[in-house]
Amino acid sequence: MNLSAHFSLAELTKSQTALRQNIQNTPSAAEIKNLKAVCENILEPVRSNYNNTPFSPTSGYRSKELNTAIGGSKTSQHMKGEAVDFELPGVSNFDLASWIATNLEFDQLILEFYTSGVPHSGWVHCSYKKSGGNRKQTLTINSVHRVVGLQK
Repeated sequence: MNLSAHFSLAELTKSQTALRQNIQNTPSAAEIKNLKAVCENILEPVRSNYNNTPFSPTSGYRSKELNTAIGGSKTSQHMKGEAVDFELPGVSNFDLASWIATNLEFDQLILEFYTSGVPHSGWVHCSYKKSGGNRKQTLTINSVHRVVGLQK
C-alpha cells in the first residue's frame, strides 16, 4: 500500500526488532491516515527539495509493544503514526533539520544524537499532526542534554 508518491506502508512499519522479537507492528486505519499525512507534509517535500533523492525512513509507526521493546518514550508520536526518523544521503543532518524548520509545518523536529563537525551523525525526527495544532517545536537531543532549538 502506497501512503504517498514515494513512500509505502511497508517502509513506515518495518522494524528489525519487531521481526526478531515477533512483535505485531500493524497500524490501525486512523494511524495509517496519520502516516499518510506525515508522508505528504514532511517526507515528500523533503524528497522534492533535495532533487528527488530516494531515501527510506529508519523508523515510522511503532506499536506500543515495539516502542517499549526499543526503549522509546511512553508518549512517542511514533505510536500514533505521527512521527518519522530519517536521514538523507549526502545531506548533513543539521542542514536537513534546518531546512525543515524553515520551510515546513511540523509539530516537533528533533536533531537527535548529532555531533558538530560530523555531518552524518545522528538522525532527524519529525512529527506532524493531521488534526492541526502543530507546535513547530525544535529540539536537539544528545546522550546528555535536551536543548530547545537546533544546536550545531
